[in-house]
Amino acid sequence: MKFIYVVSAQRLKQILIIAAAILLTAGIGYAERDTIAAFSSNSNKQGPQAIYKVDTKDKKIALTFDISWGETRALPILDVLKEKNVNKATLFLSSPWSQRHPEIVKRIKEDGLEIGSHGHKHDNYSKYTDEEIRTQITKADSILTEMTGKKPTLLRMPNGDFDKRVLEIANRLGYTVVQWDTDSKDWIEPKKDVIVQNVLSKAHPGDIVLLHASDSAKETHLALPIIIDQLRKQGYEFVTVSELIAGTNIQSKEIN
Repeated sequence: MKFIYVVSAQRLKQILIIAAAILLTAGIGYAERDTIAAFSSNSNKQGPQAIYKVDTKDKKIALTFDISWGETRALPILDVLKEKNVNKATLFLSSPWSQRHPEIVKRIKEDGLEIGSHGHKHDNYSKYTDEEIRTQITKADSILTEMTGKKPTLLRMPNGDFDKRVLEIANRLGYTVVQWDTDSKDWIEPKKDVIVQNVLSKAHPGDIVLLHASDSAKETHLALPIIIDQLRKQGYEFVTVSELIAGTNIQSKEIN
């Protein structure tokens, strides 16, 4: 026996609309699969994570500076921050550098800037054993705590290198691993105008900006006044990383 199904034009239209909606939803999900995988809320249930930026509409931005070697660039950068009345920024210090330059560490502390750890050896910790990773982080922790009188809670891995093991160990030691969303690329020694462009072209609310105060960053102190003035002109407020991430939706990358 043959059956003939009759569908009205109105019913057919409804079916087609529903089908199109399903296909559109599936397409969006496929197109955004990388974003969904890469960015998630800061929850321990989702595994170890590193913070790259904060999801906010407020025009708040965190300038961060890594220091691991040299003695000629840190003070000029601190002078610029002071002259521009930027008393909220985060400096990630390697412990050997800090031991060699206690007077600069003291100046950073006196200026009220936030100090985070940049580890001990400036090396890729992902190639180390678990025990070696733990040793590098805790050694830096002990030195920086003794020098500053305050235990650091933020950690930026040397070279920005880490894997799941590194994040898990850092987390167990009480650290939040902080990366960046905007890279000034000042460490490859570009001219100041390039550094300015690298920052201003990508800066956004909730951004964490990577800069350096090591001697490889030869024109950062020249670019910094322009960056500060332009961001202020755009309505940005400078905050520390800790202030930026407090009570906000963190954008972090989960490492498998």
